[in-house]
Amino acid sequence: MKPINIALDGPAAAGKSTIAKRVAAKLSMIYVDTGAMYRAITYKYLQLNKTEDFSSLVQSSVLSLTYDEEKGQRVILDNQDVTDYLRENDVTNHVSYVASKEPVRTFAVEKQQELAEKKGIVMDGRDIGTVVLPEAELKVYMIASVEERAIRRQKDNELRGIQSNVEQLKQEISDRDQYDMNREISPLKKAEDAITIDTTGMSIEDVTNEILNLVSKF
Repeated sequence: MKPINIALDGPAAAGKSTIAKRVAAKLSMIYVDTGAMYRAITYKYLQLNKTEDFSSLVQSSVLSLTYDEEKGQRVILDNQDVTDYLRENDVTNHVSYVASKEPVRTFAVEKQQELAEKKGIVMDGRDIGTVVLPEAELKVYMIASVEERAIRRQKDNELRGIQSNVEQLKQEISDRDQYDMNREISPLKKAEDAITIDTTGMSIEDVTNEILNLVSKF
């Protein structure tokens, strides 16, 4: 197979990160979690008491991704490993707002494009196929029902010891969909040449195999 980049887009809790990690591992490619980058900046935003000076926020940020054989991808912000803080409810509830700000978007997209220059990248997010990697050889748009996504998020939260309930998560996910799809900068939308996969009712293995089948055509 020739070196390619794979872009996985879709709404919150559609399973993008889980599937992207598995696809990357199966193909011996590098997985890039773009959402973690925005979560890291959001974490700093909250640490700075919700500063609205986003230009200074990103200009003062030193952000990098590293890989640990046991723990997987780690997010290093200002010389601190912040990975374990990025799924906290406060970060989750503010990340769409922070990610919609132009200085934050520009900062993250430039880093993401640098990572993909040599090909062999599996990258997931909300604007990968439309903005970050418009020339990606394979683009997949993953969707799932709001109810199923809420159940998945609830299970993830339970594993992390984070308290939540499905009904509240359904509302938060629905609200985030609306915000992401209607924001002015890099809104969530399907790339014209992306292939849609509805993961509702599908197992992780089934979705992984469907994408691997698409890759096999290159």
